[in-house]
Parts: sequence; C-alpha cells; structure tokens
Amino acid sequence: MRRQRKAKIVATLGPASDTPERLRALVEAGADVFRLNLSHGSHADHRRQYEAIRQIEAETGRPIGVLVDLQGPKLRIGKFHGGGVDLVAGQRFRLDLSPEPGDATRAPLPHPEVLASLEPGAQLLLDDGRFRLTVLTAAADHAETIVVTGGHLTDRKGLNLPDVLLGLSPLTEKDRADLQFGLDLGCDWIALSFVQRPEDVAEARRLIGKRAAIMVKIEKPQALVHLDELIQQSDAVMVARGDLGVEMPPEDVPSAQKRIVGACRLAGKPVVVATQMLDSMVHSPAPTRAEASDVATAVYDGADAMMLSAETAMGQYPIEAVSMMNRIIARVERDPLYRRLMGAQHPEPDATAPDAISAAAAQVAHTLSAAAIITYTTSGSTALRAARERPEVPIICLTAMRETARRLAVVWGTHCVETSDVDSFSEMVDKACRIAREEGLAEPGQRLVITAGVPFGTPGATNVLRIAWVPD
Repeated sequence: MRRQRKAKIVATLGPASDTPERLRALVEAGADVFRLNLSHGSHADHRRQYEAIRQIEAETGRPIGVLVDLQGPKLRIGKFHGGGVDLVAGQRFRLDLSPEPGDATRAPLPHPEVLASLEPGAQLLLDDGRFRLTVLTAAADHAETIVVTGGHLTDRKGLNLPDVLLGLSPLTEKDRADLQFGLDLGCDWIALSFVQRPEDVAEARRLIGKRAAIMVKIEKPQALVHLDELIQQSDAVMVARGDLGVEMPPEDVPSAQKRIVGACRLAGKPVVVATQMLDSMVHSPAPTRAEASDVATAVYDGADAMMLSAETAMGQYPIEAVSMMNRIIARVERDPLYRRLMGAQHPEPDATAPDAISAAAAQVAHTLSAAAIITYTTSGSTALRAARERPEVPIICLTAMRETARRLAVVWGTHCVETSDVDSFSEMVDKACRIAREEGLAEPGQRLVITAGVPFGTPGATNVLRIAWVPD
C-alpha cells in the first residue's frame, strides 16, 4: 500500500470508526497511525480496536503505528446550586476548597495544588476561555478573584491557567493505570498531556523505559519556555493546538506552531500538528477553504504528520476526512514551492558519520535522479536521519524489528518493510533492489541510494553509502 505522499496522517478512533470495516477503510483512505484517546472509552473498547488494527496490519502487510494518548490532569470547578450561576464583569468571585455547591459569589475548586500556585494578577480561564477571572488575593485554601468576562457558568467546567506553573505531575493515578494498559497492549507511542517541564518527561521515561516511544504534547505556554529541552528528552512532539489555543491568544498560536515544527525539524525529531485541522468535516462532507489552507501550511512547514481528532472519532464523514487530508498533502507536495521551502529550511547535519552519510544520500539521490533511498535500520535512528534531510525521493526503511517499523509510521517520507538482517554487501544490495521493485518504488534500470551500518545490524552505526542499479 504505497502512499503517494511523504507527510503522514494520524486518525483518532471513536464511535465513528469503531468497526474493523471502518478501520480498514481508514487505512485504505490514507491513515498511517491510529490514536487511542484514553480520555474516552473503556480499556475493553481500546483493546478491541487495537486487535482489529493488528489484524488489518497483518492482512495488508503495512506497519501501522498505534498512539496511546493519556488524559493528563483535568482541572475543573465543582457544582452550583441549581446547576449554574450568572457572572457579571467586575464582580468579586471566590474559589475555595469547600465541597458545598457554589452560588453567585463562590465556587468549589477541589484542587489544593492549584490554589497553592496562584499569585495576585494570575489569569484563570473557565470553559475553554469563555470566562476569564483575575486573581486578587490567594491563600492555601481560597482565592479571591474579579470577573473579567462573565456569562452563565454551569457545573464542572474546565479550568486553564495560562501563566501559572503548577506543581502537578502530568501523570494522574488514572494515567498511570492507562499507561500500564497501553504498554501491556503493545502500543508504539505514548502521548504525554499537560507537560510543563523536562522533569515531567523524565518521570514518564522511568515508567516506560524502552517499551514505547514518548510523544510530548505541547499544549501549555510553560512548555514553550523549555521547548528545546523537551524536544531533546522526547522521541516526538505534538503541537496540541486545542489547549494551547485556549491558554494563548489566538494570534500567537500560528507562530508558536511554526517555532515548534522548526525546532523539531532542526533536532531531527518527528512532529505532529493536531486539533481542528478539518473540523467542519465532523458534520460536512467537505472542509472549508481555510481548513484546507491550515493543513497545507503544516505540510509546507515540513511537519511529519497531521492529526484528525473528532473528524474520525465521532464525525459523520471519517473516511472522507482522511481522504481529503490525503489529497491536500499530496497536492502540496507536488508544488514546486514545497521543494524550495524544504531546501530553504534544511538543517545542517551534525558532525557525525551517520549524519554525514544521510546528508550525502539525499544529495546523491538528487544528483543521480535515484528512485529511492534505502536505509537498513535497527533502532530507527538511521531512518530519522534520512527523514531529517527531507529528500525528494521516498525513504524505504528495511528493518528486522517490527516495533521499529511501527514507530516509524509517523515519520515523514518513510515506507517501512519488515525483513531479516543482511550479512554481506551483496545481500544488502540484492535485497534492497528486490524490495524496492516489489513495493512499486523502483523499476529496472533506475538507481537506488543505499545506506547501512557495518557491522550489519549494529544500531545507529550508519557508515556505508552504496549506489545500485535495479536489475531487470
């Protein structure tokens, strides 16, 4: 199932995509990775979906990545007498630890760690930013605020604190149970929500070890302060524009997105752009022109993947949404401007033999008009280096590790094939040529650029570049 594009598509599963038939249709439409959102659904539901994905993977012979997205802490106010109150701009409003239902003067806030982090002047956002409060005074058990933006506030609305560093771990007890479930399931990626500091990633890394790769979700302004450190400690990054768009002014989100994508490309780490990319397709068979441009912008920036959330989880047109995103990506990548941008944003290779070989492979492929770059990879690091170069041709990743093939499903330009290791140069060339032909990525008489590490099968030891002709 060769893709006619290089950027990848992540599709979130839910009621609209819950059957094996729908999952198969999503793969055929273009989905490369499936996201299991642990904020919704039961473990039994997610296990059933995972098993269906693996069955489709076996039938199609195409590695499919599975991303388990942890919920993270969800901050909410408590309940009100009568279910809601009217707040008026300029009025005083108290938040406290009392479990008693709230009224027009106060509301329960069952999060002592939040109250302990507040200082005068801090901004509090309720209900995805529809209500705004400013802290006047704060104590360990309460905070006095003034309403800046009011309205009718109802029970259990979410709370965002855009300029407050909270003393909270991103892993709640629910997340720890969900994490263990995802690891036992055999997922390829764990997405961490509510990350604020590098220590948050270190905590997750201790629990996960090497059983899955870590994708950090940048959804809080505090994470941007430590962006380079977070990229360094993670295996991939997601631009989670939902909460990020609540906690930042809307006009700041596009530049934040470009900054994150650019920093990830420079570091050679996969980056996923997410949230509301084709949101109108939840209810409509076609996107708005603005949404098509939004997807295209992420592709022009060089993002590894774009993610669909409600569009495929609960929308009326999940297959159409994936197909539309597939077409937008393919169209952008045919634009001559796209290639110019990839060249203009090209990061310099690190001063290492593997980086030098990968950079040379992209240049040789361009000069010789090669059909593809073939990388033999064990851990996936060789494939990541090749993708960092954003070559003009597909990257065929040959690996004996099924887990590696699945993790690389989110990486730009990669076409992964699970195969046994090679023992000699002649076998390296023969196998590369044969698989390139079988996968429909090369024809007799075309040239291939092959990279590998000697001794063969040594992780991260890319030190060989070979040019080969595809035989008749």
